[in-house]
Formats: sequence, C-alpha cells, structure tokens
Amino acid sequence: MKTFALLATLMLTADLTTHAASIYDVPLKDIDGKDTSLKPYQGKVVLVVNVASKCGYTPQYKGLEAIYQKYKSRGFVIAGFPCNQFGKQEPGTNEEIKTFCSSKYSVTFPMFDKLEVNGPGRHPLYVQLAGPSSPFPGDIKWNFNKFLIGRDGKIIKRFDSKATPEGPEISKAIEAVLAFE
Repeated sequence: MKTFALLATLMLTADLTTHAASIYDVPLKDIDGKDTSLKPYQGKVVLVVNVASKCGYTPQYKGLEAIYQKYKSRGFVIAGFPCNQFGKQEPGTNEEIKTFCSSKYSVTFPMFDKLEVNGPGRHPLYVQLAGPSSPFPGDIKWNFNKFLIGRDGKIIKRFDSKATPEGPEISKAIEAVLAFE
C-alpha cells in the first residue's frame, strides 16, 4: 500500500510539474534533431499541427504553407509535429519527412521531431495541449489536428483534421487573434 501511495504521489507531482511550465518551456527537438522549444515564438500566434506524409489530409500542407505566408509578417507561425500514431502514416525518418515537405509542398514553416500525441508516450507538449488541464482536453483523433496558441502562450482554439487551414473557421480565428496586436 505504501508503494502505491508513493507511486501515486510521484505521478501527481510529475503531472503538476508538466502543467506548471509554460508551453514555451517544453523541451523539443527540431526536424534536424537539435534541442529547441517554442520559446523563439513567444509573443507570436502559433498554430500547432500534428502532421503526416501519407494521410488523406496530407494536402493540407499546401494550405498550411499558404496561411503561414499570408500571416507570418503579422507575427504568426505554424509548428508542424510529425506523428506516426494514426495508421502508421508518418513512417519516414526526420530527414525523409523534411525532404518530402520541402519538395512536394514547399514547406518553409518550422518542422519538429516526430512525437506521440496520445497514450502513455504522449509528448509533454501534447499533455499541455490535450491533457486533462487543457481548455480542450481529449485524445487527438487523427493527423492534422490543430491548436491555435495566443501570443501569451494560452490555447485559444482546437480544430479537428477536417478544418482546412485556409478555410473560414481557421482563417477567422487567426485574424481575430492577430487583431489584438
């Protein structure tokens, strides 16, 4: 019983520690494997997207790049996070993913290391985005889920895979957040 209580306390402490940190402080790796975080984007509006190269939604890369180009001069950035948890639709290495994104869709927005968005291996970033303390909790259902983060690092909105990047739902939300400059 003491072991169980100790384990529960440790897990709760780790969970609180994860949630206490700013989204900008979560350790990440970029697509080239270098240590980073979202800190370089502090003060910007960020759209976090879990992406995959072999998915029916993969053509959304085109729309993501289009809205990145449209709004980046106003303090907007997209952060792409490859994930292989849905139908094994992102099996490639980071180098293969990077090559695919740049050659097929001319992606210039920041891409990061492949990570898990659900389950016991859920990356701490996604614990903050979709965990129980998030304003939009719940498992990620598929590739190309999107989270809109305000300049203050707070999660403003969550969009499912069907919401197209250049569609009115996402465009209006981005415009509304950018209007608070």
